[in-house]
Amino acid sequence: MLNRSVRLIATTLPALTALAALAAPAHAAEQAVSLTQDPLVMRLSKDEFRIAFGIHADDAPAVGCRGEIRYRVDWRTEDGLTRSESRRINYTIAASAARAIAVDRQYFDTAEGQHTTDVVKVSVQGISCRDPLIAARTGS
Repeated sequence: MLNRSVRLIATTLPALTALAALAAPAHAAEQAVSLTQDPLVMRLSKDEFRIAFGIHADDAPAVGCRGEIRYRVDWRTEDGLTRSESRRINYTIAASAARAIAVDRQYFDTAEGQHTTDVVKVSVQGISCRDPLIAARTGS
């Protein structure tokens, strides 16, 4: 009986250790990136914009990572109507890269090009970075 318990512990312990090792880097990678500056808003036409995010990735995993930026855009039409929208953009950081850029294309209007709109504010709500090897194994 004691021999069976020792074998069970000996076979279970490595599996638990491996599981803990998989979970720890994923959490650490969540905090591994930040923005280099406030998002840059570029107007392309009356209602078309590009919003660029510079990503500082010095602490990202050496194998790179994939992530998502969640942000909110406050915008206003020329007749004074204001709106706020939540957006998401995915990005990839190449292996051993210190910086990356993600650019989102957006149209802000209530009547398809009938108004000139202005982006009032872009606020980042969250940024994530997951090790692609861990993400592939966990399916996230």
